[in-house]
Amino acid sequence: MGRLDGKVAVITGGARGQGAEEGRLFASEGATVVLTDVLDEDGARTADAIQGAQYLHLDVRSESQWQQTIDAIVARHGRVDVLVNNAGIDLAKRFEHTTLEEWERIVAINQTGVFLGMRTVARAMFAANRGGSIINISSVAGMEGAKGRAAYGSTKWAVRGITKVGAMEWGDRGIRVNSIHPGIIETPMTAGLRAFTDADVHARTVRTIPLGRVGQPIDIANMALFLASDESAYCTGQEFVVDGGIHH
Repeated sequence: MGRLDGKVAVITGGARGQGAEEGRLFASEGATVVLTDVLDEDGARTADAIQGAQYLHLDVRSESQWQQTIDAIVARHGRVDVLVNNAGIDLAKRFEHTTLEEWERIVAINQTGVFLGMRTVARAMFAANRGGSIINISSVAGMEGAKGRAAYGSTKWAVRGITKVGAMEWGDRGIRVNSIHPGIIETPMTAGLRAFTDADVHARTVRTIPLGRVGQPIDIANMALFLASDESAYCTGQEFVVDGGIHH
């Protein structure tokens, strides 16, 4: 039997990268998977390649779209057991050069999107009265200062904080809330970074990682699987760092 047999899992940012890998792994472990994203072609293609998976368009910045999406999932499947708040964008820019428009866009997707997802899904979990697991993807930039990441890092610290509040407020309803903090992971979002485009920078980066390699989406998916499953039944309000040992 799979570790997620019978569970209904919603994964934002599921069209590619970490979200897509989580969808594939969750489905292989018995979950009914719903992928959401704004990259509709990629999302539909990813879902089509996963047996039993469904793709729905969702801009995580939109309160109404969140409600419509979760209502549709509950109408079809009866409940939501797992939410992975995976959707997010990066901005590599020094503090003094970051514009207000850039700041607000990062906050809307990376922070407000997580808030809306947690709130909407928690309400659905209350109604089903079955508890559940909410997994928020933060970053090691939410554990320490990240040079050149004022906007991005701020949102990832916020995700870490709201995770703890959700865990405290909803524990008595059987809802667990945890955050995952990836290090350097090779995904479409990070593909343009010099750590992946410049061989010398890549080599120097790898030398800073105790385990001697950059991370892959499956490394994050495996941690998400643990947190989605009943194997983590006594874990809530915690940070799970997956970075090859950089943050210690």
